[in-house]
Amino acid sequence: MTPQQQGTGSGTAAGRRTGFAEHIAAVQRVRRDYRALPQDAPVRLAKPTSNLFRFREPSSGPALDVSGFTGVIAIDPVERLADVGGMTTYEDLVAATLPHGLMPTVVPQLRTITLGGAVTGMGIESSSFRNGLPHEGVQEMEILTATGDVVTATRDNEHSDLFHGFPNSYGTLGYSLRLRIELEPASPYVHLRHLRFHGAAEAMDALARICEDLEHEGQPVDFVDGVAFGPGELYLTLARFTDQAPWTSDYTGNDIYYRSIRRHAGRGPGDYLTLHDYLWRWDTDWFWCSRAFGAQHPLVRPLWPRSLKRSDVYRRLVAWDRRTDFFRLLTHYRGKRPQEPLIQDVEVGVERGAEFLDFFHSEIGMAPVWMCPLRLREPRRPELGEGEHIWPLYPLEDGRLYVNFGFWGLVDMKPNQRRAHHNRLVEERVADLGGHKSLYSDSFYGEDEFWRLYNGPAYSALKEAYDPGGRLLDLYAKCVRNR
Repeated sequence: MTPQQQGTGSGTAAGRRTGFAEHIAAVQRVRRDYRALPQDAPVRLAKPTSNLFRFREPSSGPALDVSGFTGVIAIDPVERLADVGGMTTYEDLVAATLPHGLMPTVVPQLRTITLGGAVTGMGIESSSFRNGLPHEGVQEMEILTATGDVVTATRDNEHSDLFHGFPNSYGTLGYSLRLRIELEPASPYVHLRHLRFHGAAEAMDALARICEDLEHEGQPVDFVDGVAFGPGELYLTLARFTDQAPWTSDYTGNDIYYRSIRRHAGRGPGDYLTLHDYLWRWDTDWFWCSRAFGAQHPLVRPLWPRSLKRSDVYRRLVAWDRRTDFFRLLTHYRGKRPQEPLIQDVEVGVERGAEFLDFFHSEIGMAPVWMCPLRLREPRRPELGEGEHIWPLYPLEDGRLYVNFGFWGLVDMKPNQRRAHHNRLVEERVADLGGHKSLYSDSFYGEDEFWRLYNGPAYSALKEAYDPGGRLLDLYAKCVRNR
């Protein structure tokens, strides 16, 4: 077994494989099943996992079986392309590509994020400062539209409007059945360096410089992200591919990755991981959120099986809590203040990143905070007019470096605070700074505000073209009203 294939998880060592004949049969089945759904019933996908944090009551109606789209269809190692079912997890995709010395251009942090989910719901990781977002590595998408038709959308065919409008549509314009994506060469190991900073402005200046130069102190930089443990303790992690490693660390057992950042910062040669373990370094402890379940306690951790140190396991625990209200009731009976869930990712221009962090530490007070730079890879198309964007439903500016700030936890509430007080503070501050918020979790925008931020006119045109009968929910109903 090569270093790239090592690791634990529910995915098979080589990933789930299928083929074009099997895929074509699955397309025929899903079209038939979709036509059979009651016209007045909401369309739900029968998916075993989810990485959304918009919890709603389970639907009692029929769900669309999409299990036929959960495999890698084909890999072309020469052209560096992969055809993949829309419901395939990155865990299975990576398991299939690494033996070829290849990886997707962007691999989101959590194993069970699906290809279709990362495109229709956005995704990001530490290669995004050079490769953009996952949808920028897509060459074509096969999409089941609300009318029951299956169309193939590319950058320049008759469905190019759907291709560019699909990112951030969250299944309200249709469902991806197959994606053809680009792959890039990958080495078996990754070398990490952790740089300490004592202030947000200093860290943001360094981040902008490193992402522009693609190197630091004479060494290439292939991956960049960071963690803010507090206003005066921030770290940038710079990683590069390498063919050899004097050792490799293991953060799937008792050792914990995010804690290692402090330990290795500024010391000796840094740290080494297999590429497989680097890609899933955040999944084992769901960044740092596993501590909420006691999985980081020194007495509990040795007893917690490696196979259950996974983001999908923790997410199921959260879903159980949302259904039972267990922890809220426990907090109440213990006489503690009620707490507000604050589970969000936002993007702010790097030049204003320090302003956001200063606000966040002052008004919210949650730590740690994840930091991940991104820049759109695709150049602006000549036919776009003033104010138009390459990806219209998540209108980032071409050529501008952004920083994604991720924060996930609970914040104590004070008496007489408005509903979703801290979430609204974040939404308002991000808007003031000219940024955007991802829609995978709870949102609290008013309808006019929402459509202003997420390009209502462009969305309406797409909805009219591909869902003229309103068969699927619209984006506001799904992401804010949580229907």
